Amino acid sequence: MFALRSGQVRRMGSAKPGLFGMSFSIDGFVLPRLLRRPVRLFARLGQGDFTPPPFSATIASAIFLSASGLYGAYVGGHMPALVQGITARSGFAVDQIKVVGHRETSEIDVLDKLELDGWTSLIGFDADEARERIAKLPWVEVASVRKIYPNTLEVKIEERKAFAIWQHGSQLSIVEENGNVIAPFSGGRHVALPLVVGYGAAECASGFIAKIKQFPELASRVKGYVRVSERRWDLRLENGITVKLPEYGEDTALADLVKMDHDTGLLSRDIAGVDMRLSDRLVVQLTPEAVERREAALKELLKSPKSKLEKRI
Repeated sequence: MFALRSGQVRRMGSAKPGLFGMSFSIDGFVLPRLLRRPVRLFARLGQGDFTPPPFSATIASAIFLSASGLYGAYVGGHMPALVQGITARSGFAVDQIKVVGHRETSEIDVLDKLELDGWTSLIGFDADEARERIAKLPWVEVASVRKIYPNTLEVKIEERKAFAIWQHGSQLSIVEENGNVIAPFSGGRHVALPLVVGYGAAECASGFIAKIKQFPELASRVKGYVRVSERRWDLRLENGITVKLPEYGEDTALADLVKMDHDTGLLSRDIAGVDMRLSDRLVVQLTPEAVERREAALKELLKSPKSKLEKRI
């Protein structure tokens, strides 16, 4: 047991010199076990009794150069690249990527946002930054990136839900139920979505379409929902008829429209539009062909009494 006690040193006749001639003999003091061996080694080195092992100078030089290189890489900002290179070649290079939850988002776009190269290390890969880049893709609402050691990345995506196609000016966009634009309309399976037209239509479409769905026989014939002056709605039916609804009381107007169509087949006739903006009257606009037929019928009706009167004379 290595103990430096003043009493023991006096009994031995003289105090042993410490490190570089400095005495470690302090009355009542004992070095911790962890420090005893290093202190003994440095004491022998100071007395000249220590013989370095073979190749110690080479080992020390290698340690010094390695430490200098690491410090230089740290100061120069190259430490992440160094860690990437070392760990990637140690079996931690990313070579498997799992992307789940995507339907509208291209897997190629997701891989591009990961910014991987052939030697990207899973240890040095920043999953949070990758998640933020993926979350900026148009259809992505929530994204998560998880490391699965030793060499796999898992990307989970929750996408935004398409509600309608919004036409504003000459542009067509796919929008969510709250009116937020997701992406430009490019056809495909989204062609079956409701078409809403006009400024302010995207934000107000959800509530209005819900009203129309309360009348299934009418909803199935609507081709487009047009917002007029951000105040009221027009309905464009599949047969070309335009129904102009009032700014107020549109629920009552819709119920009246469905009842008239049920009783008289109004929306199946040869008409161009139905104007319900006035609360006390209904205006029906005929098609040009129907106008010509009506004028011809009136002419015939006017001719009939005149011809009878000539016969009597």
